[in-house]
Amino acid sequence: MSSQILKLAFVHPDLGIGGAERLVVDAAVGLQTKGHQVVIYTSHHDPTHCFEETRNDTLEVRVRGNYIIPRTFFGSFYIICAILRQIHLTLSMIFWDRAKYDVIFVDQLSASVPLLRLTGAKVLFYCHFPDKLLTQRESLIKKIYRYPVDLIEELTTDMANCIVVNSKFTAKIFHESFPHIKRTPRVLYPGIHFDSYDKKVDLKDKSVEILETSKKIILSINRFERKKNIILAIHAFAKLRDDNLISANQFNNLRLVIAGGYDYRVQENVDHHKELYQEASKLELKPSTLMPGSAELLPENSENSQVIFLCSFNEPQRTYLLSKALCLLYTPSNEHFGIVPVEAMYARLPVIAINNGGPKETVKDRITGLLCSSTPMAFSQAIASFINGEYDRDNMGDQGRKHVQKIFSLEAFVNTLEEILMQLIKDSSSFSLLNPLSLWLSLAIALILYYVYQYPYIF
Repeated sequence: MSSQILKLAFVHPDLGIGGAERLVVDAAVGLQTKGHQVVIYTSHHDPTHCFEETRNDTLEVRVRGNYIIPRTFFGSFYIICAILRQIHLTLSMIFWDRAKYDVIFVDQLSASVPLLRLTGAKVLFYCHFPDKLLTQRESLIKKIYRYPVDLIEELTTDMANCIVVNSKFTAKIFHESFPHIKRTPRVLYPGIHFDSYDKKVDLKDKSVEILETSKKIILSINRFERKKNIILAIHAFAKLRDDNLISANQFNNLRLVIAGGYDYRVQENVDHHKELYQEASKLELKPSTLMPGSAELLPENSENSQVIFLCSFNEPQRTYLLSKALCLLYTPSNEHFGIVPVEAMYARLPVIAINNGGPKETVKDRITGLLCSSTPMAFSQAIASFINGEYDRDNMGDQGRKHVQKIFSLEAFVNTLEEILMQLIKDSSSFSLLNPLSLWLSLAIALILYYVYQYPYIF
């Protein structure tokens, strides 16, 4: 425990159950355990769709403005709404709570950084991945619309006292995406809480009972988003049968479980699940779906179902799936980090991932898993190699666990983060109100918010 107790605030847009949220929660809990005072500010927190630590009073969570500014305007302008929600959150924090913090940890959206700097606190911005790269620009109108947003992202990110990224891959992309930011961000790998993954399977848990099967499980964990390329897992699974890579009996004894974050408020989650279900049906894979909170299987969810869509899952279900699965399929291309492969390796589960992005830093090819091209054939052949015993799965699992224990422990993550925060506090650099760009940007954002309040019909 540090001799200096820091007063810390975390500013995060939506405390759901994604990888970014897991990192924020782990960081907050870890620093609080070390004796620091921690508060999380967010624009949305659903107690039925969040991590346990944010609803069981382990962490103090303050929700501001969830119903004041919508998530979208008529299904569009998502990023504008996200920025306005964060600015409202920040103004509430400054003028309503009037609390003073030593350091404010901001991630995902940087728009509020200049306002937060005006409080006198040091601001650390954790870049999971540049937001400007997370959207498509198919039309000229979209390009025009995104230009000022991208500019604001670069300018406000550069105003943080300290910039941290989650991998060397992200650091490289960061430099390419923000050429005007001359600083080199520090790499801080996320860690996992080992105790959470050392729990025994509870077969008496009702949510686990509905998953229990005699079949061998091929597991995919990702949010229901198109960029996660989950369809690759479905096509690779079908190729095991269609290309006779394994026997018919072996295939009939397999089940693909596609588990991941699903939020009914997010239209893409809803639409993409339907797309994946339809694709599995076309391939005659007998799909079934378990929606969040399901207590029993639907009539069509029989033992013959070969693809199960688990739309959001709880900790007992995760424990069961990681212990039962033959391997994990991680399908996103150019993923900035990806905590799921780390979780799987700690659970002694070999990982099959695409040979680019973050997995190149986390998965050791042919030692803790297999890295291959992003084609159904490559993934299918990799799955078959485990089924047919071409690799020693148990040894690969043991190597994966040792690898994670050495590099990706939550203790190492929190200790390094605390070290960064302490260095930040000692940094004598200050934010000057005489900086015209910073002051102009801060006032402009505040004015935009004011006019949205006063004249919502214009926007």
